[in-house]
Amino acid sequence: MRGFSYRGKDVGAVLMEVPTPQPAAGELRVRVEATTICGTDLRTIRGEKDKGIKPGVILGHEVSGYVDAIGAGVTGFDEGDQVIVSASIFCGLCRQCRRGQEHLCDRHRVVGHHYDGGLADHMLIPRAALEGELVLKAPRELDPAEVALAEPLSCCLNGLDNYRVELGDTVVVVGGGAIGLLHLQLALLSGAQQVIVSDPSPSRRQQAEVLGATHTVDPMNEDLAGVIADLTDGEGADVAVLCIGVPQLVDDCLRLVRKRGRVCVFAGLAGEGRSSIAANLIHYREVVVVGSSNAGRHNVARALDLIVKGAIDTKAMVTHRFGLSKVEEAVEFVGSGAGIKIAVVPD
Repeated sequence: MRGFSYRGKDVGAVLMEVPTPQPAAGELRVRVEATTICGTDLRTIRGEKDKGIKPGVILGHEVSGYVDAIGAGVTGFDEGDQVIVSASIFCGLCRQCRRGQEHLCDRHRVVGHHYDGGLADHMLIPRAALEGELVLKAPRELDPAEVALAEPLSCCLNGLDNYRVELGDTVVVVGGGAIGLLHLQLALLSGAQQVIVSDPSPSRRQQAEVLGATHTVDPMNEDLAGVIADLTDGEGADVAVLCIGVPQLVDDCLRLVRKRGRVCVFAGLAGEGRSSIAANLIHYREVVVVGSSNAGRHNVARALDLIVKGAIDTKAMVTHRFGLSKVEEAVEFVGSGAGIKIAVVPD
């Protein structure tokens, strides 16, 4: 079969012929129907991220597909079932797992980093994912590309749990890509009165407005801090969610929120992720700063449920599709900043 294989930091990834996996006892194989590409994939291919990524692994962790082979001993699944799998597979034994924070597992393994991912014709779901109840069935009639977005949505739900949105809040989302648009929708569902999306792309700002943003800002030509001050009588936003991995924007977000406001550094930054901030903003204004990493199985289930119920509009977010044979072109397109969410689908 074909697989988009990571060949190391200096090479990136290459579409090549690889053996078609056969499920052993306790495993499932799926025929991949859609894999959406995220910023982590792009950073890996560009050589900006290689920690914990096994050379030779097939990339892609936002995956949906149909079961087409079942290993011995696996129950509860039939051939033809549409399934998703949590990208983060936990050990269940470490202190983090015992605390119920399995997404922060000390020994977690990631689909597309340690286990082969979905940028291929077929993907093997490992035994550990099934034993951890990390494989969920989705209605077969749903668009697989939309279903694949349960993975990033689950991560956004984890972030939401950390930064909280309360009834009547003003929320600013910095970055109007796929992640930012998911945070926008979650903020509205949580009762936010105003959601401001900042992004230099006119098409992304337009999409944010379609999805319910009360205001959009072009940060290249408008004063975002001034807009927020005007909307909040000079107080600042209740919440700022950083969805772009630009170091300077961490400090900017600290300046956008009110006293005791909340800032979520959701986006990963390149390398060690260092950022220079005015820490006294945290000290004197008692700003709460949180991060967000991965998602546990309860958030994966929540995400899929929101998509199935239509509470989150994933259809509007999948703007472009490329066949697997054009995966390298798809990656270049993602890197251009065009579109919202790009899906790689069977040719």
